[in-house]
Amino acid sequence: MSLPLVLLDGDTLTLEDIRRVARNQARVALSAEATTRVRASRELVDRVAAGDAPSYGINTGFGTLAEVRIDKKDLRDLQRNLILSHAAGVGTPLPHDETRALLLLRCNVLAKGFSGIRLETLQLAMEMLNRDVVPVVPERGSVGASGDLAPLAHLSLVFIGEGEAFHGGDRLPAQEALRRAGLRPVVLEAKEGLALVNGTQAMAAVGSLNQLRAEQVARLADVAGAMALEGLLGSHKPFIEDIQRVRPHEGQVECARHLRQLLQGSELVETHVHCTKVQDPYSLRCMPQVHGAAREGLQFARRILATEVNSATDNPLVFVESGQIVSGGNFHGQPLSLALDVQAMTLTQLASISERRVEQMVNPSLSGLPPFLAKNSGLNSGFMIAQVTSAALVAESRVLSHPASVDSIPSSAGREDHVSMGMTAALKARQVAEHALTCIAIELLVAAQALDLRQPTRAGRGPQAAYECIRRHVKSMEQDRELHRDMQAVLALARSGELLAEVDAALAA
Repeated sequence: MSLPLVLLDGDTLTLEDIRRVARNQARVALSAEATTRVRASRELVDRVAAGDAPSYGINTGFGTLAEVRIDKKDLRDLQRNLILSHAAGVGTPLPHDETRALLLLRCNVLAKGFSGIRLETLQLAMEMLNRDVVPVVPERGSVGASGDLAPLAHLSLVFIGEGEAFHGGDRLPAQEALRRAGLRPVVLEAKEGLALVNGTQAMAAVGSLNQLRAEQVARLADVAGAMALEGLLGSHKPFIEDIQRVRPHEGQVECARHLRQLLQGSELVETHVHCTKVQDPYSLRCMPQVHGAAREGLQFARRILATEVNSATDNPLVFVESGQIVSGGNFHGQPLSLALDVQAMTLTQLASISERRVEQMVNPSLSGLPPFLAKNSGLNSGFMIAQVTSAALVAESRVLSHPASVDSIPSSAGREDHVSMGMTAALKARQVAEHALTCIAIELLVAAQALDLRQPTRAGRGPQAAYECIRRHVKSMEQDRELHRDMQAVLALARSGELLAEVDAALAA
């Protein structure tokens, strides 16, 4: 069975396409229009390289060395030296899927035809994707100035047979990885090295995959919140349409609609129609407002990412129609840096309100349930430390939510005097997403125990489906056991999409 194909034209790549290539090994191919554009831009670069007029990055040095002219006989060495000297990253290699996303995004921007790359160099990059030759790219070393110079240089090392790459599960010297895949390195010509290392693709790769994870967390937060609400016998009235209509923020309206859908058919709500409680705590009552604001933040981040992955971020840019090769600033990562900071902050808010709902459930003075939801509490501690773990993750996420986008350390002898720190923002947001997903998994686990204590009365369709999914994998806690195993089991259900799929199926029934 052949793998699905993603056609690269430089203009229509989606975040979902990125996931298909990065995680599902979808193959890539170049559109006919992109092929024509790439050839035309290369012809212009070749004409300029053959002449005597100075052109940045083609026959000059780089950065502060842009005024240094390079002899024609040295142009190949110039491009090779650029890759070697800029491969100065440190730290843990990017995960396999993020590096595949990085390679894909670099292919897509080269396909736009504004980079001056040779077609054979682009084809090598695409075949590396198709044959799963994945460069070893250290995740730290970019300030997001001329884009992600160090990560992209490490990616590009493999093109010239240097550095290391993963292939077939092995970490290998680049030459060996290419050989096993039936590929050969290229010798870079004028401008090609610069075309490979200028751009925002590292921060965009990490950020795009994290965006999809963040959107999953936002949907799971509604499900977990609805489960907690039912377990705590909370009111459904704060989610009625009239309340949202008079404050019609799009995210709030959509979240309230989702909660109403999830809670439909609840038997538990009928058990406390005549209770004396007037208001629920904010972590329950204000879910549309808080979860909704997070949704809007994520919508902003998606818009920025969707634009960036189809943008020309090289320097200089090659404009065939006008015959110009022009230096600009499209490599600057500020739009992404800000968007990824927002990504982290929205996820921290979702984790924070989730932890408060866990506290509501385990605190007997707030829940009306046994202390820490333990049966025979005192002898058993129940979910006491689950709340502590969630609190620890929220605290760390708050630190990580300090914005990177407002920071700047000048580099390149002052030529790059304002930088974006976009890769820093991406790495922080990725960590916050993992913490937030874990916090939501803890809430799902604790809420399932709360619903156990409300049996046999059934929750709404969504919470009931989530509860039944969890109970197929994690049994109710009758006495203390290793809680981390249960937490990991629910985290796996959340991460894989299985839990959301079962909830969606229940709502569609």
